[in-house]
Amino acid sequence: MSDIVLSCQGLVKKFGGITATNNVTLNLARGARHALIGPNGAGKTTLINLLTGVLEPTAGSITLEGQDISRLAPHQRVRRGMVRTFQINQLFASMTPLETLALVVSQQRGLGARWWKSLGSNAAVADRAQQLLEQFHLGEVATQKTEHLAYGKRRLLEIAIALACEPRVLLLDEPVAGVPAGEREELLQTVAALPADVSVLLIEHDMDLVFSFANRMTVLVNGAVLTEGSPGEIAANPEVKAVYLGHGDEINERLPTEPQPHV
Repeated sequence: MSDIVLSCQGLVKKFGGITATNNVTLNLARGARHALIGPNGAGKTTLINLLTGVLEPTAGSITLEGQDISRLAPHQRVRRGMVRTFQINQLFASMTPLETLALVVSQQRGLGARWWKSLGSNAAVADRAQQLLEQFHLGEVATQKTEHLAYGKRRLLEIAIALACEPRVLLLDEPVAGVPAGEREELLQTVAALPADVSVLLIEHDMDLVFSFANRMTVLVNGAVLTEGSPGEIAANPEVKAVYLGHGDEINERLPTEPQPHV
């Protein structure tokens, strides 16, 4: 079995005369904690949209566990084990976390529209939903409508939904974006505790999260890969520092000068 679970080779995306993704090659190792970083406008969201099938590549290929998925629809990629969270959470506002997770677990197990019945009568569905509620610190709000949850709890629910889809590859798109400081620690701890057998590609601006989570990092600039390496190598890379300084960021606050311990 290959050690590479997700790979894109020579990926190009053009919008008219604009090249948003320029010959990107990226390999996600099995069980990886891999971060994709870069300044605003670097092309990170375009790349994730290509990987997940929201956009079709102009050139290049994408493989998932050795199978070419370059032209598969997003839902077909989910079925094959690639699941994504979004910068802006997309939840059922009038449903509770318990109902939401029971729905997703039921769908995942092929029970479809019978999920309401399954919530009360299918022990496996109920047990899995309860496991996810506990794992993601949602037990106390399990029966509250999602629209009434604190924002940090909504982000936790979104990741719980993604995990309920039983992914082999999880793409986390800025999981702490917009989360108030007082709610961040719980979210950071939960992300750090994701199952080891799930390969994670993290897209994030929060450098504290990036450097505490990732064991491999790819830096994207102007739609192309600038460099890739360990967190220590990226933190010490003068090109990376120059790129962030060029976009108005205080580099000493953004990138640690010493490698941080990995969770």
